[in-house]
Amino acid sequence: MASVHSDPTAPRPVSAKIVVSGGFGVGKTTLVGTVSEIKPLRTEAAMTTVGIGVDDASQVETKTTTTVAMDFGKLTVEEGLVLYLFGTPGQDRFGFMWNDVADGALGAIVLVDTRRLDECYGAVDYFESRGMPFVVACNQFEGSPMHDLEEVRMALDVPANVPIFMTDARDHRQVQNSLLHLLEYVLVEMEKQEAAAAAAVPPPEPLFTKNQPVGTGVGEGVRF
Repeated sequence: MASVHSDPTAPRPVSAKIVVSGGFGVGKTTLVGTVSEIKPLRTEAAMTTVGIGVDDASQVETKTTTTVAMDFGKLTVEEGLVLYLFGTPGQDRFGFMWNDVADGALGAIVLVDTRRLDECYGAVDYFESRGMPFVVACNQFEGSPMHDLEEVRMALDVPANVPIFMTDARDHRQVQNSLLHLLEYVLVEMEKQEAAAAAAVPPPEPLFTKNQPVGTGVGEGVRF
């Protein structure tokens, strides 16, 4: 039986790092695990009495663990594109991990629990300050009130050009769509930056101008 080999002439897949961020208990670990094609790496620890008064678990009473470093997963969008997903820890006391997690990322999904919008201010401010493209995905929790997306935009002070949409971190298709929203937005922002850079470059000066002598090595030169 002939062995199967990969085509050496096939182009190597392009990989991109995507950050999944947001406040405590908004569903980051769930989102990464929902779409990861490998067993996701999780750095979770049991919640203890030490977190009482620090982590507001009143809206997520069934939550028993918390991410203390990051989540990691992998998703092949198509044959030529692989996404590596990195989830940030949600608590402020683990904020020192954010720079390492976000370094080199193409963009970010800020996951929001509309019952606790104040938990996500930090994530929005963080990516705005870094100039990193991000989208806002409102995670649908059972029993949570349905808010108008523009009201959420105003509450979080999200710029008008930043996409904001509903999602369900437990649903594979909806999470895939969230990632596609981010990739489309990143491409738009890259095109804007390229256009701005091209407009900022002055046109090259002509080699010769009218009536400028061009030396021929003989005599005084030729005039146009």
